Amino acid sequence: MSRRLDPHPAGPDDTAGQLGLPTELAPVRAKILIVDDDQRNLLAASEILADPETDLILANSPEEALRRALREDFALILLDVQMPRMDGYEVAALIRSRSRTSRVPILFLTAHNKDDIHIFRGYSAGAVDYVFKPIQPLVLKSKVDVFVDLYRKTEEIKRNATAEKRLLLENLRVRGEKLEAEQALRRREEHQAAVLRGLPIALYTSPIGVADRRLYFTNDSIARITGFSREAFATSGLWSSRLEADDRERVSAALCAVLETGEVALEYRWRNADGLERHILDQIAVNRDESGTAVELFGMWFDVTERKELELNLQHASKLEAMGRLTGGIAHDFNNMLSIVIGNLDLVKGALLGNEKAHRRIESAIEGAHRCAELTSRLLAFSRRSPLQPKALNFANFIPGLIKLLERTLGERITISADLEAGLPEVCVDHAQFEAALINLAVNARDAMPGGGTLDIRIRRRDPTGPEGVEDVRFVEITVADSGTGMSPDVLARVFEPFFTTKEAGKGTGLGLSMVYGFVQQSGGTIVVDSTPHQGTRFLVTMPVLAEGSPRSEECAAGATNEPPNPMNGAGRAVLVVEDDADVRSTVVSTLEALAFEVLSAHDASEALRVLRREANICLVFSDVNMPGTMNGIELGHIIRQQWPHMQILLASGYLREGQDANDFPLLQKPFRADDLIDNLRELLGNARG
Repeated sequence: MSRRLDPHPAGPDDTAGQLGLPTELAPVRAKILIVDDDQRNLLAASEILADPETDLILANSPEEALRRALREDFALILLDVQMPRMDGYEVAALIRSRSRTSRVPILFLTAHNKDDIHIFRGYSAGAVDYVFKPIQPLVLKSKVDVFVDLYRKTEEIKRNATAEKRLLLENLRVRGEKLEAEQALRRREEHQAAVLRGLPIALYTSPIGVADRRLYFTNDSIARITGFSREAFATSGLWSSRLEADDRERVSAALCAVLETGEVALEYRWRNADGLERHILDQIAVNRDESGTAVELFGMWFDVTERKELELNLQHASKLEAMGRLTGGIAHDFNNMLSIVIGNLDLVKGALLGNEKAHRRIESAIEGAHRCAELTSRLLAFSRRSPLQPKALNFANFIPGLIKLLERTLGERITISADLEAGLPEVCVDHAQFEAALINLAVNARDAMPGGGTLDIRIRRRDPTGPEGVEDVRFVEITVADSGTGMSPDVLARVFEPFFTTKEAGKGTGLGLSMVYGFVQQSGGTIVVDSTPHQGTRFLVTMPVLAEGSPRSEECAAGATNEPPNPMNGAGRAVLVVEDDADVRSTVVSTLEALAFEVLSAHDASEALRVLRREANICLVFSDVNMPGTMNGIELGHIIRQQWPHMQILLASGYLREGQDANDFPLLQKPFRADDLIDNLRELLGNARG
């Protein structure tokens, strides 16, 4: 049985924390373990040693004393010598044998054994002193206070040492964090400085009221941007002498008004040390003193040439796209009319066999209609809506024949040279369109060399330039260069616009280069032009290489098939014609009926589906792509494939709108001849049946 006399339940550390005081200011509390088998002696000792800053722990058996000694820290143990089962010497020896309690002072309480032998035994067991019973309160109190005071001072030293260690570690941590922060700040400043050095920006100040503008730059970026040193700008005349003449009046007026406005953003052209003209954005603000008086100008100089070029390219591309939409729409309507003309002429031609005079007139009319169709084909090529018939092209076989054709076309005053790199890979293009594009470039070059000159055609491969391990498309570069008169920047900016031409009236439609541009874009390539007045022009066309196993390789293989020209007989087979234009529909129906087909017709996709659900023997649906209503011909084709998977589908269009993808179906381009329609029917339905 043990008792604890503890007027302050919280420990010293908890009390300090509850009071909100630092640990160093909280008093050190001491615990004293009093062990005696006589309850009266325990109470007497506790009365003598009672203290508000001391905790007294009472134990009335050796076993309880050992348990408490192993669990708690004590400043002093008062131990009775004579106890049942285990005397004080044995208890003291056990306490001394434990590392936790080996240094706790033990004060023996005894009423007997005052002889030297027993006292020696007590000291040998680990006692530091003796108190003899009956206990003298003053003697006991004095001895206990010595040990308690020693304990408190020892604990304070330990606590101070711990606090100093913690403070040192905290100081090291703070210094480490400060060092890391300083290093991070230095790295950030270095990074910012590197970014500023790399940016096309320079900062300057400029005095007010100086006739010749002088700029005092604060960093060296201006030398990299312009080629002139900071000191050069501080001299009079440099800035104004390199300013573009057309911008001078506007810029001067803005500089005169900056004192009133407080700030201004100027954009002008300025000629660098290398003679190249750059676009400069000059943002200027007035710097005033405390009284509000303007003292100087503060400015930021930006080189915005690349941004300006991107804006011009975007404007140019937007203009071309808008004109492409317009010309494509015109071509669509025109092709429908030409389909009516050519289709009916083919029907009349078939009905007038034997009449050679009428036959020649019809052929002449058909030829004229096809020239109109060629014009619309150029419009569609520019707007990138013309269906192409791509096939694999081998340059080694293609170019020699093209050179012979160009020699006859361009005349003797033009010297043609061709330089082909050995082992050029194949590209997938529409051969006729590609040949027409190169002839167009060559004819334009001839017109730019009225007195004769040279035309150089050079073809090279361009390997991937991306990082190692990253797939990149390989290209073939076709360069067409002449030694002609060249083009001015204004003409060069509009060279691909449809209907733009510098030729005399009647000598050019202005569609040639726009057709080339549209064809190259539609074929997945690019075209750029570089020209200088009196130094010639250079067109660079890039075409992607035909990769084995790619979708384009399959497309090229499909385009290379040749069908035998056997006659077509549609007897016993039904065809559904879907066309919103009544005249075009009538012409197609007449053509198919002439081939012995049973022909059904519909004016839109909805009516076509109703006919298909009603008629079971239809073998092919021939549909226009662009029709009124909520469904076009491509969407109709997909529905037919889902519901009638064995039914053949043939589409026709004079103009594919943006976003329309007809690659899943055979496509006949309007205007088409009867023979073109028959060839497609033969491929889809097989040859004639006997």
